Amino acid sequence: MSFKSLAKCAFATLALTAGIAGAQTVVLYSSNNTETVETALSVVKKKTPGLNVQQVTGGTGTLMKRIQAEAKNPRGDVLWSGGFGTLGAYKDQMAPYKSPDLAAVPAQFRGPNDLWVGTNVHVMVMMVNERQLKGMPAPKTWSDLMRPEWKGKFAITDPSKSATAYMLVYGLLKQFGRDGLGKLAANAVITASSGSTYKGVAAGEYPVGLTIEYAAQEYVAGGQKEIKLVYPTEGSYLAPEGMFIVKGAKNMDAAVALYNGLLSKETQQELLVKNFRRPVRSDIAVSKLTSLPDLSAIKIFPLDQEAALAEYEQLVALWNLAVKAR
Repeated sequence: MSFKSLAKCAFATLALTAGIAGAQTVVLYSSNNTETVETALSVVKKKTPGLNVQQVTGGTGTLMKRIQAEAKNPRGDVLWSGGFGTLGAYKDQMAPYKSPDLAAVPAQFRGPNDLWVGTNVHVMVMMVNERQLKGMPAPKTWSDLMRPEWKGKFAITDPSKSATAYMLVYGLLKQFGRDGLGKLAANAVITASSGSTYKGVAAGEYPVGLTIEYAAQEYVAGGQKEIKLVYPTEGSYLAPEGMFIVKGAKNMDAAVALYNGLLSKETQQELLVKNFRRPVRSDIAVSKLTSLPDLSAIKIFPLDQEAALAEYEQLVALWNLAVKAR
């Protein structure tokens, strides 16, 4: 073999060795849907080409319990994403980390002691199918739906079947009390899943559905001109979601790289444009990139996320009583 050929072989071997050394494997536990994860990772991998992300999917509660069970021998490195109330119940499973991007995230979307950080925030809206209103004016407030003429004309998901529906019903209870919640439950068509609510409105089964912003916006973006999003003038409710690095993560450097990548402006912006996931970052102009309003333009009724988790059993029991009393 000539010297030139030997040199080529040696260079190839060095390149391969360097590639292996530069590759980083990280195990991501995620409750997000496939499309959302793919959007995020497509950006993250451009920023960090050597990052090999192994995905484990499942419900947030299931994944949190798995992390807890694996505490002595962690299998996962990063959890993305979970509601703030749920995350707050598992603080012992988290490794604190202060990302360089944290300055762009408002304090209300950060966990205590840098244990977790928000990645997106769900806004509760009324999804209206104007074609099905049949001459009725679209509701402007949650209270509108408590009036007799709205009986059977709007859908809401059973709060025991959906984390976001739970936050919606929790907000209604905190804002209007048991009496208001009872009036709304008496008029509502109750569905067994969040998907049933927003898909039902899109298909014309219900004139109105109480649901999450991004799900309703997908139909607007898809060309259904009869679908409108209404942000109640009494105030919408927020359900932020976040991520954390698992305590004792075996791939800590890769976990940090993934964490920073998911929180980056580029990833957050892509998730907004492609999947309508509202970012928590304050340096992304939502209204310029989509037809959604900026968060500052929406009236918000404040909720305590950890208190919401603590009151879960109580709220579900109150809701069930309101439904039985119809």
